[in-house]
Amino acid sequence: MTTATSANTVTEQLTRAGQSIEHGSFAIIDAEAGPHAYTADQWPIVRRMIHANADFEFNGLTEFHPRATEAGLQAILRGGAPIVADVGMICTGLSRPRLEHFGLRTHEFINDDDVIEAARREDTTRAVQAMRKAQRLGLIDGAILAIGNAPTALIEIVRMIREDGARPALVIGMPVGFVSAAESKDLLAQVSETPWIIIRGRKGGSSLVVGAIHALLALAEARQKAAA
Repeated sequence: MTTATSANTVTEQLTRAGQSIEHGSFAIIDAEAGPHAYTADQWPIVRRMIHANADFEFNGLTEFHPRATEAGLQAILRGGAPIVADVGMICTGLSRPRLEHFGLRTHEFINDDDVIEAARREDTTRAVQAMRKAQRLGLIDGAILAIGNAPTALIEIVRMIREDGARPALVIGMPVGFVSAAESKDLLAQVSETPWIIIRGRKGGSSLVVGAIHALLALAEARQKAAA
């Protein structure tokens, strides 16, 4: 598959100076990362995650379901796939022009009044109720689920897949923290029927999810251009 290159336009930085800095950073990462076992489809995603946090441990901690990158690309290229996030930081961090190019919209419900009330009433977290609201609204099946903060959201997604037959296109599971973060990602890694991308252990966060999605968007644009 063709990877993202400087031939991309929509998914590039908007100025020549910005492009030079970003491409220079990627070149440094390629030189310093050392050997890795990632495919040509996977490495641009890991590289952009390293770029987001300057942490080379993601070369190794990042794991992919065998169908993850292709599933993500197909969801993007079909157009209209929802991106459902656990927190607003992910939605804010994603580039509007890049999303609009592919007809993608973001959704998050963590601060909705009904979500807060349901979490209090049922003694669960807002993140759990936000995922349940997304499911009620028909936004889970075929979606890219972007989880960077809340392990309970990821655990609820696994439950939906196993018990409710939910079928998101791709789950990007990268919650950060000390309580259930590592365990939630280990749980997702046991799912075979839905593609996923995870970071093992406690590390994660919104910036990594944003980086992974931006990398997928760049790969999707490269595929568009190759097919034109």
